[in-house]
Amino acid sequence: MPALRCPWLAGTAKSPLEVCPLYYWNWLRHIVRLPETTNFPTAPDPAVAEMSDPAAIEMAARPSDPFPRRSIALRHLDAGSCNGCESELSLLSSPDYDFTRYGFSFTPSPKHADILVITGVITEAMVPIIHNVFEQMAAPKRVLALGTCAIDGGVFAGAPGVVGSLSGIVPVTVAVAGCPPSPGDILRGLLTIADHRDPLASRKAVSR
Repeated sequence: MPALRCPWLAGTAKSPLEVCPLYYWNWLRHIVRLPETTNFPTAPDPAVAEMSDPAAIEMAARPSDPFPRRSIALRHLDAGSCNGCESELSLLSSPDYDFTRYGFSFTPSPKHADILVITGVITEAMVPIIHNVFEQMAAPKRVLALGTCAIDGGVFAGAPGVVGSLSGIVPVTVAVAGCPPSPGDILRGLLTIADHRDPLASRKAVSR
């Protein structure tokens, strides 16, 4: 049986289309197709809205120092969780939600962060660490309490060594309830911090 050789490398093909026309057809098809990213929460998306809780977002008093730009870096701090909130948070960078289209991104350094996202049960051992990370952030800075455990301790409230609410440690800007909250609700919380309003309260696009 003769060895199979690539017509393009062998010099027998006159064009790349003779090598693999299906590849170039898929290449062109992906260029002209519409993006598959969900428009939720700045536009109706029934599939994602079914997973969303309209009452999940709770915002504190409006900060007096607005963000001077729309390039916002997030620093995630896990205080000790079951990894449920982290799994949902990681989906924000997926093609389905793509939070970078709104100017959000993750950063490993609190010195570069604008929003501190805290998940998990707040214990006495984590209090100085949370303070340390928060103090390293430059103003203006915000805090997002993500999940029931970070908001009030959840099922661990009252347990030995558990402080409970994050709001008594650092000023919480927005709390996103849920166990765990959906990626859509997390994105709503981030947009609420950036624009000082829940995007579901108004269908006007908030990206700029």
